Amino acid sequence: MNKQTSYSTRLSYASSDMAGQLVFCVVSFYILKFYTDVVGLSATVAGTILLIARFEDALDTPIWGIFLDKTKSKYGKSRPWFLWLCVPFALFGVLTFLAPDLNGKAKAIYAGATYIILGSLYTGINTPVSSILSALTSDSKERVTLTCFRMFGSKAGVLLVNATFLPLVAWFGKGDDKRGYMMVMPIFAVVSVLLYLIAFRNLKETVPVEHKPMPVKRAFQAFKFNWPWIIIFVSCLFFWVAFIARITMVPYFFEYVWDRKDLVPLANSMDVISMLAIFLIPWFCRWGSKAAVWGWGLAGSVGAQFILYAGLATHSLPLLMSGWIAGILTSGVALALPFSLIADSVDYGEWKTGVRSAGLLTAIGTAFCLKAGSGLGGALPAWILGATGYAANTQQTAGAIAGINFGFIWLPVIFYFLALLPVLFYRKFERMEPRIHEELKTRRGEIIDV
Repeated sequence: MNKQTSYSTRLSYASSDMAGQLVFCVVSFYILKFYTDVVGLSATVAGTILLIARFEDALDTPIWGIFLDKTKSKYGKSRPWFLWLCVPFALFGVLTFLAPDLNGKAKAIYAGATYIILGSLYTGINTPVSSILSALTSDSKERVTLTCFRMFGSKAGVLLVNATFLPLVAWFGKGDDKRGYMMVMPIFAVVSVLLYLIAFRNLKETVPVEHKPMPVKRAFQAFKFNWPWIIIFVSCLFFWVAFIARITMVPYFFEYVWDRKDLVPLANSMDVISMLAIFLIPWFCRWGSKAAVWGWGLAGSVGAQFILYAGLATHSLPLLMSGWIAGILTSGVALALPFSLIADSVDYGEWKTGVRSAGLLTAIGTAFCLKAGSGLGGALPAWILGATGYAANTQQTAGAIAGINFGFIWLPVIFYFLALLPVLFYRKFERMEPRIHEELKTRRGEIIDV
């Protein structure tokens, strides 16, 4: 019988994602605005940097996954990476938000290099957050619970960043945003390191796995006919494009369209409301399938964008904020569930092929999707801004306003809908989970008894 995980494990798992958000949430929400309005890069150049970084992820994500699968340590396969990478990750988080006095080309090269290295380190330290789940427990329901705690930690980090980061930049900068970013980022970076060390200390990998060296070619066999993983991959990629496009355009929308720059910290801080929906996910999954809950989360995200449009069309702030809050709640469900389901796809791959490749499947199925989706979700709005004539720190033309509105409302609609389509085929594989878990227990028992 599977035991319930301890609250120490649950809270430590939450701290692992909170740690990453304290640095990478700043990137997700504010990097484009930082590049265009503080560093002085054009929107087109900034968008291109974001996209190039994601092409780099296409190369390093599977490499990180292979590193995890080949890791042999007394601490386990995933856990030691929290210790090894927390300081380099935090350091490059600080360097990314420096704006040294360089000429145009050197400025772009510095921005691109620091951002790419930070992105690679984030893949390296965030992939274990997902891959360790399948080693913490073999019970799928407990995995959902752990994922909810992870999301609580994530959302707590997002809340802390969005409630305090811009006000702290303004307070430390005294009107100089460049100085403000330079002084605030080290604070968040230090706290990030401390939280990763808590996760390293308290999380234990308890599910027995095969420790024989696995050739790289054999590790890739876990993808073969792994349809649950393919569904998760495709849906997550489209989801992150929509999600990041939506939050990337918030500063532009409220400053230039709504003429209420003061609402940006409030709107972004409301992300904490998603914790309510995430808290209810285990209850939702008891009453319905995980596929249904996931699908309704994505469908609700589409509907929320139409409420946003209604608020914009009628110039109703209450209606606009209702759509914003509805989108936060529904996207919270759609964001959280795949992190639990990817552990089930690892089991499916082991059951189907005999190869358990948690690091590789998780790296590409979650970290790559997050990073590639973030890149496209940042690049597409940036290119739209560039194409429609956006100019920083000035009154915008009608074309630029139309571009901001499209990036904020309709671009997420398109990609949320695309994310929903593959989910419609997931229920078939969810029904197989009890059988898969029982057969894997039998196989592992045979291996242990030998």
